[in-house]
Amino acid sequence: MRSIQDQLIAAQKAKKFINALSKIEKQAIMIGISEALLEAIDTIIDENKKDLDRMDSSDSKYDRLLLTKERVIGLSNSVLNVANLPDPTGVTLSSKSLPNGLQIEKKSVALGVVGVIYEARPNVTIDVAALCIQSGNVCLLRGGSDAIYTNTCLVNLIQNVLLGQGVDINLVQLLPTERELVYDLLTATQYVDIIIPRGSQSLIDFVRENAKVPVIETGAGVCHTYVEKTADLDKAVSIVVNAKTSRPSVCNSLDTILVDKAIASDFVQKLVKRLISFRVEVFASDDIYNDFQNMDYPFLVKAQEEDFGREFLDYKCSIKTVDGLSEALEHIDKYSSKHSECIVSQDALSIETFLQVVDAAAVYANASTRFTDGGEFGLGAEIGISTQKLHARGPFALEKLVTEKWYIRGDGQIR
Repeated sequence: MRSIQDQLIAAQKAKKFINALSKIEKQAIMIGISEALLEAIDTIIDENKKDLDRMDSSDSKYDRLLLTKERVIGLSNSVLNVANLPDPTGVTLSSKSLPNGLQIEKKSVALGVVGVIYEARPNVTIDVAALCIQSGNVCLLRGGSDAIYTNTCLVNLIQNVLLGQGVDINLVQLLPTERELVYDLLTATQYVDIIIPRGSQSLIDFVRENAKVPVIETGAGVCHTYVEKTADLDKAVSIVVNAKTSRPSVCNSLDTILVDKAIASDFVQKLVKRLISFRVEVFASDDIYNDFQNMDYPFLVKAQEEDFGREFLDYKCSIKTVDGLSEALEHIDKYSSKHSECIVSQDALSIETFLQVVDAAAVYANASTRFTDGGEFGLGAEIGISTQKLHARGPFALEKLVTEKWYIRGDGQIR
């Protein structure tokens, strides 16, 4: 049976190497990766096509797996954005002198060896590598078998840059995709400092249930948009359509629309005209089904209970009416995955109540949930969107790839 033991040992050794790199040296690596991506666009797309050819184009993962010229250029720019961010390590968080003369400082330091488990998302390979290098961390990448050709190509590219700059190539490693080897990573407490799963809820649950290494979850998105009775309906339709259709396969896309009963019919009339061109399948509750039917909407299904709290990752969404803000808040509290939630309203009190009460990593007023993204938030890139509350919440980016360390300097003091 194959083993990742040698890779784990190599990662531990590389941790000492990366700690010695200066910000200028790390920045040079990042610039090299950015340039290498642009130079290898054709090769990357060719390798990506090998993965795409093995997947049904109707699969919701297909779009996440797809790398186009524009997307590779975007990845290159993202690496440069990370390179230009401040180094999050070595920051003095507090400093004080005790009466006994001890000098105590608390500084930010790298986490160490970061293991990331993800599915058919080759952009994660580049984003994680860039973020880990810039924050002084070693990364072990375990991508899905669906993206093996693409990920292998990208990691080889990164390691060639490292090699060319005289840097230990084991700073960034791609692990085998065999499922049984995942357990070796999840239980490698001697070698790995943290595990970050990114992908479906089933993947996240699997990691959480089997890991002995500490885990930071980047959760699945079940995102709601609540159209409150005072909403500007044209603005509401624009926000909903963008959140659902701009890129439906990602975690910050809309899954459920909640609309106040008082404006439901008027809203549906405007919404149908926009959704129909995207062929969005609408799972409508009984209380709003007839409004769509009266508009002869062709992609209509009667919603079942399981269609609420469901992450569609496709041109599909559910919709139901609510009787005011309180009912909307109750629904979101019941079905939300605590990722991104939105209210569209012109009532200041309703907006502030929604923003304060809703328990989610990102809460929006009058804007698309599609903005929940490290790049959009000015963080350069992200590993994922954390929906938990310990250490990191929201876009899990450079600033959170650190922990704390205490430095105590004395002159013979004893206790």
